[in-house]
Amino acid sequence: MAAVLDGQAGTLASVWSGGHLNAPVPATQLRVLFVVERYGSINVTGVATELGALLSSASRLCGRLEATGLLERVPGPDRRAITLRLTPRGADLLADLRRVRRGALAEVLAGMDTDDRAALRLGLERFHEAVVRQRGEAPLGFSMPA
Repeated sequence: MAAVLDGQAGTLASVWSGGHLNAPVPATQLRVLFVVERYGSINVTGVATELGALLSSASRLCGRLEATGLLERVPGPDRRAITLRLTPRGADLLADLRRVRRGALAEVLAGMDTDDRAALRLGLERFHEAVVRQRGEAPLGFSMPA
């Protein structure tokens, strides 16, 4: 079952992430945007931790995103720490990518029988519930271009 799911999940992931291939920023920078979006505001150290990257690499990625107007650095609560947050342009980019992704998924789903769509939804819901039971909490999400 795991081998079958592995192959089929790859197909789902391919359709799901296909719109990200045309994103105006590289996939690594896109991951940063999704991490910042997930947290609302986060410091560069947090971004590095989420990406499993060196602090210097995360800082450079954030600098590039700031230069393109997708991310902004703002003083933190204690004024010593700098936090990152999406600009309206960055939020719009992620919303546009989601629209493309959902459109691609809807196109495939439209070609499926109603009962098959219902079974897929139920199966994915049960899979999510099993993950929550196993881990004790819902996963934060996929930080790859999502």
